[in-house]
Amino acid sequence: MVIFYLFVLISINHFLFIRYYPIYGLHVIDKKEIEINNHFAIDIRDYNEAYKDPVYPGINIPIAYLKRYYSEIPNNDLVVVASNCMERNVGVRILRKKGFKVIGYTIPSQKKIVNEKQISTESYC
Repeated sequence: MVIFYLFVLISINHFLFIRYYPIYGLHVIDKKEIEINNHFAIDIRDYNEAYKDPVYPGINIPIAYLKRYYSEIPNNDLVVVASNCMERNVGVRILRKKGFKVIGYTIPSQKKIVNEKQISTESYC
């Protein structure tokens, strides 16, 4: 019985790690910078969100379909476009597991705060 509880505890910890533990080494890349520097973007947001605010150059493969359609992604340096931090973490881990090099991410729905001397981005990640 103790082994069963230990297995359940390890499984829950693994699930929480994949979703919520942040990925270090990724840089925040602005949406305009993606277009200017010609980075290839993989948009893992849902189709309903992605068509309202498209990112070029890139393709939209929602995170639920990422394991199935990863073969359509070119083998370039990628920038992940996600709707929140949890989606970013899961998407980057899937892409890295499949052998892609992810150089950064952007979350277009983050709010910009403009102060007198600085511009900062609210981040809940």
